[in-house]
Amino acid sequence: MAEEPYTWQEINSQPQIWRATLEVFAIGRPALGGFLETAGFDRVLAVGCGSTHYLAQTAATTLVYRTSVRACALPASELWLHPGPFLTDQTLLLAISRSGTTTETLRAVERFREVCGGPVLAITCHPESTLAQQADFALVAPDAQEHSVAQTRSFTSMLLLTQALTSVLAQEDDEKALERLRQLPDILEDLVGRLGNLPQGLGSDLDIERFFFLGGCMLHGLANEAMLKTKEMSLSYAEAYYPLEFRHGPMSMVNEHTLVIGFLSDTGLAEELHVLKDMRQLGARTLALVEDGPKHAAGGPHAAGGPHADWRADHVIELRSGLDEWERGALYLPAIHLMAFHRALAKGLNPDRPHNLEAVVKL
Repeated sequence: MAEEPYTWQEINSQPQIWRATLEVFAIGRPALGGFLETAGFDRVLAVGCGSTHYLAQTAATTLVYRTSVRACALPASELWLHPGPFLTDQTLLLAISRSGTTTETLRAVERFREVCGGPVLAITCHPESTLAQQADFALVAPDAQEHSVAQTRSFTSMLLLTQALTSVLAQEDDEKALERLRQLPDILEDLVGRLGNLPQGLGSDLDIERFFFLGGCMLHGLANEAMLKTKEMSLSYAEAYYPLEFRHGPMSMVNEHTLVIGFLSDTGLAEELHVLKDMRQLGARTLALVEDGPKHAAGGPHAAGGPHADWRADHVIELRSGLDEWERGALYLPAIHLMAFHRALAKGLNPDRPHNLEAVVKL
């Protein structure tokens, strides 16, 4: 490559950008605490568009499982056009937008103000954006701003902000929670070093015609985002499902030209492994992203005689984070970013300029 595409630079800058994002959060943490104490809410409605809708899904699921706050996620357009059933007087709107200028998200904020007048917390990469200015409080990742259309470092950096927010709402020890998140950049650097040519090899393999991303609970939103990245960058057929739901019809699409990618959790690991095993028996190739590959996914010596001892994935990416499944989510995506990038190049596409897309949708 004579000149590195912006997308390539943005994917590979994630460790540095995560560090900077968490430092910005730490500086603003006292002000965030003051806002949350006075906001007066018992429910969170998270909204976004495209990638940030999938981030909203992840944030809402994490809030439900880790705090006492009820939460759900919607596309911003649904709140704008059909607000009725979702709003109460004690709802906090969590509005997420990389640019802070997406029309549907801004109109969702306006409709929310009209209907219930509750507090608005924004997450964005642009502190001077319309969304940041209209919100009652904004969590910002300014270093994660991007030239590219497809979101990579912006998504994962804003994901870290939602995780830090969750820790505050869960009333966890702030310093310990932030310290765990601060481990992620170093963990990612180690992970990328261990990936070798796997993302390039899978991405450049044009014998693969269909990609299916499987993820449950908080990993479902990340599976959706992986699906979207694959479509946007490489114009490839890609879908996302809850792992066990894949057996209920979608597996009819599996053949020898299929790659099934499992974002494997800890709590659902045994059954999620069985799904990948079944798909492999149907002819698909499989890729497992798992915390501890030798023990759980690859059936290595540590699993001898265990429930997964007879199981092998075609490819295994071990995260080796030492963190729980609620904190390590951002680690699942960079390998997929790289895979989609190399697939775009293999198909003669420009990953910086996806077909028919602009960075911001303005109506």
